[in-house]
Amino acid sequence: MSKTKDNLSDADVIDRFKKGDKEVFSILVERYSTRAYQIAYGVLHSREDAEEVAQDVFVRIYKALPKFRGDAEFSTWMYRIAMNLARNKYRWNKSRGAKQNISIQATRENNDDSGPGIQVSTPELSPDSQAELSEFTNTVMREIQNLPPLYREALVLRNVEEMSYERIAEVLDCKLGTIKSRIARARDELRKRLES
Repeated sequence: MSKTKDNLSDADVIDRFKKGDKEVFSILVERYSTRAYQIAYGVLHSREDAEEVAQDVFVRIYKALPKFRGDAEFSTWMYRIAMNLARNKYRWNKSRGAKQNISIQATRENNDDSGPGIQVSTPELSPDSQAELSEFTNTVMREIQNLPPLYREALVLRNVEEMSYERIAEVLDCKLGTIKSRIARARDELRKRLES
């Protein structure tokens, strides 16, 4: 009995793709495009840039998939590609002085719930308290963007993507201790910035 396309594992999809069934690639795009976007958004904080990077991720994967050896899980490989492309875009933007729009409300204001953000359920807060919370959240996101890239990346993967330390180490190709240290330093630095 053959598996339906929805029930295929990533390895099955990749195997079929390598054997010439190029249509199965859409399964990988459906499964991972939101994650690629969230990683890019976490690094770049621009919806347009994140969308561009997410598209580039899958163009790169489509071209490289025939040579994918499976040394790592597909998802780990995809995260690495997304992180590398987001880093490149960040450096490109920085070197050209691109204006950074930092707003965690951007995706919600545009009626698009696909982007990451800090979602807080606050039905009992007064309008003043909601405004204070919104201002604080914007301040936190702005300060995260001001962290050194190595700290920011690890913190985004931990807090936005909710990855385990082990998975972050795999994605960023670092030792577990290095990741724990980066996240601890990022949180420390963020705390200091918010207290000042």
